[in-house]
Amino acid sequence: MFKKKLLAHLNSVEEFERTPIPEKNLKGWKSFIGMYAGEHTAGTEFVIGPLFVAHGVTASDLLWGLFLGNLLAVLSWAFITGPVAANKRITLYYLLEKISGKKVTLVYNLVNALMFCFLAGSMIAVSATAVGIPFDMAMPSLNDWLPNSLSWVIIVLGVGIVTTIVAMFGYNQISKFANIAAPWMIMVFIAAAVAVLPDLGVHSVSDFWTKANDTMWTGVPLAGQSKFTFWHVLFFAWFCNMAMHIGMADLSILRYAKKWYYGLSSATGMYLGHYIAWVASGILYSLFLLESANSIEFAPGPVAFRAAGLAGAICVVIAGWTTANPTIYRAGLALQAIRPQWKTWRVTAVVGGITTLAAVFPALVMKLLEFVALYGLVLMPMGAVIIIDIYILPKLNLSSNYAEVFKKNFNPSAAITWVLTLLSALFFNMYFGVEIFFLGLPGWFIAALVYIVSSKIIQPKNQSTKEAIA
Repeated sequence: MFKKKLLAHLNSVEEFERTPIPEKNLKGWKSFIGMYAGEHTAGTEFVIGPLFVAHGVTASDLLWGLFLGNLLAVLSWAFITGPVAANKRITLYYLLEKISGKKVTLVYNLVNALMFCFLAGSMIAVSATAVGIPFDMAMPSLNDWLPNSLSWVIIVLGVGIVTTIVAMFGYNQISKFANIAAPWMIMVFIAAAVAVLPDLGVHSVSDFWTKANDTMWTGVPLAGQSKFTFWHVLFFAWFCNMAMHIGMADLSILRYAKKWYYGLSSATGMYLGHYIAWVASGILYSLFLLESANSIEFAPGPVAFRAAGLAGAICVVIAGWTTANPTIYRAGLALQAIRPQWKTWRVTAVVGGITTLAAVFPALVMKLLEFVALYGLVLMPMGAVIIIDIYILPKLNLSSNYAEVFKKNFNPSAAITWVLTLLSALFFNMYFGVEIFFLGLPGWFIAALVYIVSSKIIQPKNQSTKEAIA
């Protein structure tokens, strides 16, 4: 009986995968404030904050770089993603299908889903480091690529199953979960950081800046780590979510927003999560390095437990969930777009299984900085395609939604844009040494230019030809 009721509930979840969101299903500020705060005050923060310490960022470069970089990210959500989402009210994947055709979208969806799986998997792994504390589990180190114990595998599988179940119930449940968790999590981040300040030699407000420069963000990278500057911090803060804003992945989320400017809700995630939480986790990691003589062990769970006890460990678990849940949801939508007849919850269950298996490998956490940058860069060109298709092509007397208008399964312009943009990024990286963190901005303009030129060449030249083909 319970199984039938559960199955009926899951089948009743309607996510409007191929239709615009009805007016009655639109959501207000609260849903997005909570979701962004929950998703971005999350497991990644326990990894990225410490990596700034490891890469030798100075205190002033960190604070100013995060302030400006996060501001640019919020503006990208509000003025690039938000208006398109409120105008179209359909998922990224369905919109791409209209523009690029099913063949290009198929490849994109597979790549997108796989990268979402890896990102969510890294967060499941972060949560597992906290769950494993009472079991005296051997924690992974910075050099671990493969699982180092059977207990690690078992705990990761358990966390993954719970995370997947939550994601299977759709956006409403994810939003509720984030709203409950977010306020508590940020308070734990702050409390834990404040609690360990005396152990770092900070006994008054005047002590903080001195110790911040001498003990926390010293400007000296750890052995084997590259040196980060203000520009690294700014561009990473701006583009660590490049796939979500200028890459347009959050069309699938913001299509529920009543107004386009609800994209400003991302500020809760950027400044509570990507500012305060990164600073706080950096403080915790500084203490860990001080007490462990620069140990290569890298386990957010024990680090938070050392600072805030049980509350810190629980915070790591919940933080991992609040990132993994919406990420698995997005991956499910990407795969569901390939086969629309599949129920979203079934696809999400499959995605959760892939994600959980990926989480078994600690390398997802240890190489998170590089992966996040690569992930955004790979998906970004299609965001440029969408913007140019909607706003620029009509002004050039070219058609938007090429695949839909001309009844095509393949838009050569979109495919050429994607491939040439990534090849140009590879070229600049290999031959000019441009680091991956700095490739997103020029890459977007390259993608925009290539799509305009290729569309001008490929699309019919006059209206009569267009009408004959349509």
